[in-house]
Amino acid sequence: MSGKIKAITFDLWDTVFIDDSDEPKRQSRGLESKALERRTLVHQFLHKQSPISKGAVNLAYNVADAAFRQVWYGQSVTWSVEERLLVILKGLNYELPKTEMDELVKLHEEMELNISPELAPGIVDAIKALAKDYKLGVISDAIFSPGRVLREILKKYDLLQYFSSFVFSDEVDCSKPNPKVFEIAAKELGVELSEIVHIGDREQKDIEGPHLVGAKAIYTTVVLNRGDKTTAEAYCEDYSELKNLVDQL
Repeated sequence: MSGKIKAITFDLWDTVFIDDSDEPKRQSRGLESKALERRTLVHQFLHKQSPISKGAVNLAYNVADAAFRQVWYGQSVTWSVEERLLVILKGLNYELPKTEMDELVKLHEEMELNISPELAPGIVDAIKALAKDYKLGVISDAIFSPGRVLREILKKYDLLQYFSSFVFSDEVDCSKPNPKVFEIAAKELGVELSEIVHIGDREQKDIEGPHLVGAKAIYTTVVLNRGDKTTAEAYCEDYSELKNLVDQL
């Protein structure tokens, strides 16, 4: 165990979970991709109110997705699913009764709970090994699955028990690399920011973010190599090496 590092925070997508690894499962069940199903759901709910073309819904959804990404990367904010859907509805000049809106939001939010992504290879053993010597936390941006659902997916894989801090962008109104998310994690974990190492796959969010507050970072390419040049203190290609990398910091 390191003399300096006392806590480890994990990104989730393409760090713990393999993003879109649920898509082959959906395909095997004869289901649409998540992107198509979301658009189909909106069309179905709106079409019940008054006729509307799928093309109009698709265009509005695409515009809202582009706006979401601009705000996510430009302002470090992730709109909730409800906020995204309201942007779509406003653009189409539609309104839904509250009960129907709530149902549409829930269907979006729980899509990845009903058919969940796969875990990154080796992550379970790595988390178990690290939990013996360090406090563990999660710092994750919520894109469609909110914090309540991400907790359930972790629980589904029997991993929830290893974490004592959860910072989800939909619950704290900001996302990485905003310093606030790391400050909240440090407070919840009972450590100084300099005693944290964050593990993630995006240079801007997972490496530059912790560095802004004096924490350390490990850049992981176990799931996906984005080809980024990294300023991280360590680089992990295989989670069987993760414990040793942390111990050496």
